[in-house]
Amino acid sequence: MSGAAEITAGEKRRAYTGPAFLSHGFRPFFFLGACFAALAIPLWLAAFTHGYGVGGDPMRWHVHEMLFGYLAAIIAGFLMTAIPNWTGRLPVMGLPLFLFVFTWIAGRIAMASGDGILVATADSAFLLLLAGFAWREVLNGRNWRNLPICFFVSLFALGNILFHLESHLALPFGIGQRTGLAIAAMLMSLIGGRIIPSFTINWMKKQDRHPLPSPFGSFDKVVLLATGFVMIGWVAAPDRSGTGYALLAVGILHLVRLARWRGWSTFAEPLVAILHIAYAWLMAAFLAIGASILRPDIVSPTLALHVLTAGAIGQLTMAVMTRATLGHCGRPLEAGTGTVTIYALIFLGAATRIAGPFAMSDYALVMTISGTLWISGFLLFAILYGPMLFTPRRS
Repeated sequence: MSGAAEITAGEKRRAYTGPAFLSHGFRPFFFLGACFAALAIPLWLAAFTHGYGVGGDPMRWHVHEMLFGYLAAIIAGFLMTAIPNWTGRLPVMGLPLFLFVFTWIAGRIAMASGDGILVATADSAFLLLLAGFAWREVLNGRNWRNLPICFFVSLFALGNILFHLESHLALPFGIGQRTGLAIAAMLMSLIGGRIIPSFTINWMKKQDRHPLPSPFGSFDKVVLLATGFVMIGWVAAPDRSGTGYALLAVGILHLVRLARWRGWSTFAEPLVAILHIAYAWLMAAFLAIGASILRPDIVSPTLALHVLTAGAIGQLTMAVMTRATLGHCGRPLEAGTGTVTIYALIFLGAATRIAGPFAMSDYALVMTISGTLWISGFLLFAILYGPMLFTPRRS
């Protein structure tokens, strides 16, 4: 963009006088996403342990809302903050941002009410709007490097639509869920592969630690390409042994990628270390899903999917939410005791959920403990970070 255009965008941003909560996308979507996660899990646990229904089919509602409800909100908060930084264009703020938030909330209300064409339409609108926003901003900003993000958000919206259509059009069972999870894995691989080595290098340089992590390069492109092909295979043929072996191979590639970032050198700064831990969950998810295809008697498909969802998605989204909130709200990029507690609660919640099938005690009790730990992390985020999200940035 031209300098004049950049100045205009900056002036418009500074001229905003509305509520701080609606000044950047990360503010409402991180806060509401965390609150929704803390609400949705107890509702699901109630359905699981006592048979209380929500959204018609409780299992279907749980799967959809954690993927296309919670994760969609965090993706929106991240992109509505990151894309203006990438393009130099004005962020969505004020009334337009409120309308995005309202559309997301309407989708959550609709999904809780049952099923049908009106529910599907209300729910699908948000991700379609988000995809449109991404395409408009990236294309108008001529930010060609981030076109893959636009494709992935569009495919994520398609996965949500397939989720609603699969029972009506005799589509393969679970294709909408797998499409959404595959895109989530690709977004974590792509965005994580950019920010994790970058933040790690910056921190290690300040600490004068060497050798530095390997920056994004040819090896990372190979890993992303391989992951994309394997994810297509998993969406199309989730039960084939070839898919299982391919997932194991991709998991090993991600392990090598993670090792190249030298995460073991960052544990003095939890705000950086948590990114490596979260990516380790993603690597473990590829291995677990592959193992569940080849040896479902040892690793159940449900367990494997929770490595990806409760583990990788839960940990990486929280790592991004805390860091982005601190940075964009003008706070020091340091993880205090409260933030470390948030990370620990989500990690323990995911680990307990995965260990549940192997526990000797009552399975419902283990599920309840797991859910309590996991949602406690999100509640603590809302309590500690909510005041930052509702108040103006510190100078």
